[in-house]
Amino acid sequence: MATYILVFHFIIAVALIGLILVQQGKGAEAGASFGAGASQTVFGSGGSWNFFSKSTALLATVFFATSISLALIAKNSSVIDTELFPELIDVPTELERDDDIPVVDESPKAPVDDLSELPDV
Repeated sequence: MATYILVFHFIIAVALIGLILVQQGKGAEAGASFGAGASQTVFGSGGSWNFFSKSTALLATVFFATSISLALIAKNSSVIDTELFPELIDVPTELERDDDIPVVDESPKAPVDDLSELPDV
């Protein structure tokens, strides 16, 4: 099933790219609004905007739907092999305290009142 959706997804992607490349920019319609060549268009005097915009929106919607369906299929068919990660299975739930770690003595030191013993720099 995923193969059929992937092939359909690829065909929709190529058709969407082709449809976008066929469309003209907004600046190309400025001459048509003054009557320059409007009668010679294939899609009538309204231009091809409605046909191409609706076709693009339809193909984009189908493309997003196939993208989401392929993502869901991939998510549901993924399996994590526990043999590849055996160390994750044996993780201890509680950490044991290691008494070999040295601890800093926090005892207060005597204040130095006499600064005459400091060496001259």
